[in-house]
Amino acid sequence: MPSLLDPIRVGAIDAKNRIWMAPLTRGRSTREHVPTPLMVEYYAQRATAGVIITEATGISQEGLGWPFAPGIWNDAQVEAWKPVVKAVHDRGGRIVCQIWHMGRLVHPDFLDGAPPISASATTAPDAAHTYQGKKPYAEARALPAEEIPRLLEDYRRATRNAMAAGFDGVQIHAANGYLIDEFLRDGTNHRTDAYGGSIENRVRLLREVTEAVAEIAGKDRTGVRLSPNGEIQGTNDANPEPLFVAAAKALSDVGIAFLEMREPGPNGTFGKADHPPIAPAMKRVFAGTMILNADYDGRSGQAALDAGAADAIAYGRTFIANPDLPARIAADAPLQKDEAATWYSQGPEGYVDYPTLHAAKAA
Repeated sequence: MPSLLDPIRVGAIDAKNRIWMAPLTRGRSTREHVPTPLMVEYYAQRATAGVIITEATGISQEGLGWPFAPGIWNDAQVEAWKPVVKAVHDRGGRIVCQIWHMGRLVHPDFLDGAPPISASATTAPDAAHTYQGKKPYAEARALPAEEIPRLLEDYRRATRNAMAAGFDGVQIHAANGYLIDEFLRDGTNHRTDAYGGSIENRVRLLREVTEAVAEIAGKDRTGVRLSPNGEIQGTNDANPEPLFVAAAKALSDVGIAFLEMREPGPNGTFGKADHPPIAPAMKRVFAGTMILNADYDGRSGQAALDAGAADAIAYGRTFIANPDLPARIAADAPLQKDEAATWYSQGPEGYVDYPTLHAAKAA
């Protein structure tokens, strides 16, 4: 069985190990959603990951409702991403851009007062992060079928821009209760047209978006993130296993390079499992590289590889506090703890000031 430290070829991407950096929203862009020089340092510090998947990056203003999160729909954003990508490449790393539409989780404050879009006219629970603090979510506007070609073009544009910025590939964010997930699951998709009702119909938008992205980036540089288990941000499904197995089969038929999945781990950091893991059934129908993300450490991640459950493991919050995570796993060294208070703050504290193992020992 492969080690976490072994290289792996994923489509057209050569990864030097199987310790991937999962997407992590950090809020260090400008108010106009333009990446900053601080982000160059942050991503370069983590270039020893097999592949870095960037923080979720908006495909349009319509789809981006998180303060100080980056976008990739205009030229200024593309130019600001270029030094980030170059810094990672200069250190021998690989970096993939995760592209994002937040669906009903975009507050109208980001849309000049207009409602967000979703599969159906539903309202997310809890409250949205805005520049004026937390505010209740608003009811979404059900996206008419005639607007879907326009949405697909937004995904194509974001993909063209990501490739122009030099990224090694693109990952479609189809998880965690955002737009595509809202179409997938029957708790938020109440449609009666070709995008609702049956599993085949609810998977349709995911397939069409994936085909549109793969058309631009190439199938061998396209990935998808799904969260196949449990309620998250008010989005859930009554019968998730056949739904997500069908989604995995559709993605395999498109021929994408990798599928990364977020299932709640044994500690239930984000989201809570209400069903046995669905990833094993999905792996049986998906022909590409399977990456799992579920609160792993080095030993449990290796155990997942040993069991044949995954081809690589994506680590999220662990990479926040451990920029040299592969070295720490290789040395079986203690892992530093991240500080939740600085997850989304705008400065360097809790972002680029976590020491490497070498620096910690020198101190």
